[in-house]
Amino acid sequence: MSDTAIAAQPATDATDASGTTDSTGTTGTGTGTGTGTGTTVTAAVPRKQAIRDSFVPLLVDAVLPMAAYYALSKGFGMGTVAALGWSSALPAARTVWGLVKHRRVNGLAALILAVNLVGLVLSGVSGDARLMLAKDSAVSSVVGLVVLVSAVAGRRPMMTNGLKPWVVKGNPARLAAWDRLAARDARFRRAERTFSLVWGSALLAECVARVVGAYTLPVDTMVWLGNVILGVAIVAAMVIGGGLAADPMEKMVDAETAAPAAG
Repeated sequence: MSDTAIAAQPATDATDASGTTDSTGTTGTGTGTGTGTGTTVTAAVPRKQAIRDSFVPLLVDAVLPMAAYYALSKGFGMGTVAALGWSSALPAARTVWGLVKHRRVNGLAALILAVNLVGLVLSGVSGDARLMLAKDSAVSSVVGLVVLVSAVAGRRPMMTNGLKPWVVKGNPARLAAWDRLAARDARFRRAERTFSLVWGSALLAECVARVVGAYTLPVDTMVWLGNVILGVAIVAAMVIGGGLAADPMEKMVDAETAAPAAG
């Protein structure tokens, strides 16, 4: 059996003549006792903090700007340009704050800002129906390219922001296991990059398919088929990315989380 320490509190070992170790860890509110051959002390992050660290960036950088756009454009009747402009305020502020405070780019906030800027530019584009259908794929192409570049050349793949919360599940031990694996395990980092490569490739393929369809198929067909192509690309990315990267990473996190207890 393994000894347990609570929130990195010091433990005192006493060894009797038979070689058995009695370990007692004391906190301000109670005492935990265990016996075994070794002691593992883990500096645990509170569960609420782990959940906050995992989900807040995703909510603030991606969900809130998109929600703001739809609330302003659909709920309050604001024009497309104005809604995109106002919904870009938060990701713009987050991008600048990351550069000023941490000397690094907040990748997810910068991506949402880039998508909104592309939307602003395209809002002034007009032409025939086929051009209107083709320009809908521009956002996917921007996201796909940024995700691919982050996977190949970035320090942290873009899709990690969405993957990590679902793998660690707000569990402090799993969050610590993720950080350890990301720091020292090449196979884990390779799977992390593979996840972004799959998503970036799927979004770029969706863009190409919609542009080709816009100029080769009847307009009436592409009006509904464009959404089908997008849906297929997302489902394919989820299935392939899950099999090649997310599932193996989750198993590695499971094993890493269990390793201290087994030691």
